[in-house]
Amino acid sequence: MEATERCVRVLCPKRKLLPRSKDESTVLQWLIGSPLFLPPLTVISSFRCLHFLDNGDPDLQKEADDIRTLLLRGFDIVGALYLGTGAWEEKAGKAVEFSWQLRKYISKEETYNMLGATFDFNSGDILFASKIAKSKKIEAFSCVIYEDTADEYLWEKGCLLRCEMAFKLPVYVPVDKTSDFKEVFSLSTIAAATKLKDTHVAYLVEGTNVYSKEEPHSIVLHGADLDFSASACDRKAFNNVTESNEKDLACSVFCSKNAIQITVLSNKSRSNSESGAPRTQYLPASDPARFFIVNFKLDVLCYASKDFPVAAAISRLVVPGLTDQIVSMEKVFVQKLSSEHQLCPYHFLPPGLLHPVTAIYDLKYGEAEVAQAEIRKTLHERLGLPLDRPLLRVANSLAFGVKDITETKLKSKLLIDVHTEIPSSGVSGGNLSLIDGSYEYYHYLLDGFDDSGWGCAYRSLQTIISWFRLQYYTSIGVPSHREIQQALVEIGDKEPAFVGSREWIGAIELSFVLDKLLGVSCKIMNVRSGSELPEKCRELAMHFATQGTPIMIGGGVLAYTLLGVDYNETSGDCAFLILDPHYTGGDDLKKIVNGGWCGWKKAVDSKGRNFFLKDKFYNLLLPQRPNMV
Repeated sequence: MEATERCVRVLCPKRKLLPRSKDESTVLQWLIGSPLFLPPLTVISSFRCLHFLDNGDPDLQKEADDIRTLLLRGFDIVGALYLGTGAWEEKAGKAVEFSWQLRKYISKEETYNMLGATFDFNSGDILFASKIAKSKKIEAFSCVIYEDTADEYLWEKGCLLRCEMAFKLPVYVPVDKTSDFKEVFSLSTIAAATKLKDTHVAYLVEGTNVYSKEEPHSIVLHGADLDFSASACDRKAFNNVTESNEKDLACSVFCSKNAIQITVLSNKSRSNSESGAPRTQYLPASDPARFFIVNFKLDVLCYASKDFPVAAAISRLVVPGLTDQIVSMEKVFVQKLSSEHQLCPYHFLPPGLLHPVTAIYDLKYGEAEVAQAEIRKTLHERLGLPLDRPLLRVANSLAFGVKDITETKLKSKLLIDVHTEIPSSGVSGGNLSLIDGSYEYYHYLLDGFDDSGWGCAYRSLQTIISWFRLQYYTSIGVPSHREIQQALVEIGDKEPAFVGSREWIGAIELSFVLDKLLGVSCKIMNVRSGSELPEKCRELAMHFATQGTPIMIGGGVLAYTLLGVDYNETSGDCAFLILDPHYTGGDDLKKIVNGGWCGWKKAVDSKGRNFFLKDKFYNLLLPQRPNMV
C-alpha cells in the first residue's frame, strides 16, 4: 500500500464518520470541507447520502438538490466515505468518483482533488486516500489527525456573512397553456436571479470589528465594483488585493461573533435604461389567464476567511447563495400551481456540528404538519442527529441578535450540571445510571424569591423544565411559581385563589404542568414507605437508560430531584443521586457539593439514619422523553 506524507486533518469527531453498525454495508457519506479557505485535506463534517439508484449508486441529482440548499456557500464537498464490498482501493476509488461527480452537479465549476475514504471493520480505522494526479491510481494517506479544538480553529480562521432579501414575482400564464407554467416561472426566476448581478444593484455591508472598540463599520458596494467572472475555486485571483479602496477591504474589517450583514439595494429608476417612468404591460382580455404573485423570502448564510475581500465574498458566495435559494424555492412552487406556499429559510447549528446548515420550511400548515415532520426527520438522518429530539425546529434556529451565534450551548446565569463535581457513591460493584443531558439548579431563594418552606416541588419542576430547554425540546422560558400556579388554574385543577399563594404541590400537579406547558407525558411511581425505595432501583435505572430525564421525588412535605442511581443487583446495595432544592445559599458550587446539597444518598447511611422516611408515602414523577423531531 503506497502512502503519502501529507496529512488529512479531521475537525469533526471521529464517531460522526463511523458506521452505526456492521449491518450498514453500503453506506455513503459526503465529506465536507472548505478548500477555498482551509487546507484542501481538511474534513469539517459529513452528510449522509440518502438517495440511491436501483443499482446502488447514489442519485447525484437528488443529492445535489438537497445539499445545495443545506450547505452554506464557502463550504464544499471534498470527498466521500464509502462502505461497500470489494478491496479498499476499489471502495476509495468509488468514493472519489462519486464525490467528484456530485461536486460537478452542485456548482458546475472547477473540481478539487477529492478524498476517498473507507472503513476497516477489523481495525476500526478509517482509511483516507486520493487519486494521484493524471492517474487512476489510488494513494493512501499515512497521516490522519483528529483535532481536539476544531471549533476554535474554524472560527478563528473565518466568519459568517448573512443576506436577507424579500421580493414579489408576478407570473402570468394563459389558462389554455397551464402546462407552460413551469417554463414561464423558471424564466421569471432566472431573470430575478440575473438582476442580482446588475451594475446598478448595490450591496450595503455592515459589521462590527470585535478586535477594536470602533463604531460599526459599513460601506456600499455597487455591482460595477464586483467581479462575477473570477472562479470561486481560484483563490489566487484575490491574493494580490490591497485595501487602498473599499472594494478591497477584508471581511475582518466587519467581522464579529455574529454575522456580517449584507443588504441588497436596488435603484430601479437607474436600472431602467429607457426612462424612469412607470411601464405597463398589455394583457388581452380575450385571452383568459391565471395571474400569480409569488413571494420569495431569502435568507442566505455564507462562510469566508477573515482575510477574504468582502467584495469577493459577495460576488463569489452571497450572490450565488441567493441564486441557489431562488432555484430551490422555484422547484417547490412549480410542484403545485399555487402562490400560497410560505417558504422560509432557517439556519441551525445543532449539537455536534461545527458549522451552520440551512433548511427551507413551508410553514403554510405550521410545524406540526405531517409533511414538515417528515422533512425534519430526513434532515436528522442526513446530519446524523438523534431521532428523538427536535433539534431543527424553528424555535431552535440561530438567533442573530445574540452576541455569539457560533456558541452551540444555551447560555445560563445559573449553575449547570452540579453533579459532575461530586465524589463517587460508595456502592461497591454498582451499575451507575444517570440523567442524559444538562440541567440548571433551581433551589430556595433563587433570584431573590422567598419560597423557603413551601417551594421545593416548584424548584424541582423548574429544574426538570430546564432539562427540556437545554435538550432543545422547548423554547419556552422556565416558569415562575406564579406561572406554574396559573397553569394549574387554567386546566381546572386549582381555584383562582391558588395563584399567588404559598400552597404546596406534588407529583400529580407537576405532571399536569408538564403536559400543559410542554406537551410532556409522565409516569407516576407510588411507594408506600421510604424504606421501599431501594426496591425500585432497577426500575429507576431503566428510566435513566431509556428516558434520561430528571425525576421528582415527593414525600411528606419534602421534594427532591433525582439525577441517578448506583445499584448493585447482587448485593442490593444502592445509592440515590439527589439534587436538593432546599438549599438557601448563593450559587457557590464548592459550598453546594461540600454541604451535601447535591450528592449521593443511601436509604440508610452508615450511622443508621434514614434519608427517606419509613412513615411517609412517596410519589415519584418520571417525565417521558418525547419521541419527536
